[in-house]
Amino acid sequence: MTTPNDVARHTSGPDPDAVRSQVQALLGQLGPPAGPEGQSELDLETQAQVLEQAHDVLVRALESAENG
Repeated sequence: MTTPNDVARHTSGPDPDAVRSQVQALLGQLGPPAGPEGQSELDLETQAQVLEQAHDVLVRALESAENG
């Protein structure tokens, strides 16, 4: 069943659940934070790239919502 909120959400910008899923999928690539040894499984450059991708998803969603 489609509610008025569903219609408003689709006409006013990106689906928040889809954006959330994309960001969670990207952040899930990071794995757990570095342990006491100071090393995580991903190097800092790879972590920065993943965070930049998540940031880009959020920026595009915000721009789309503003243009609505």
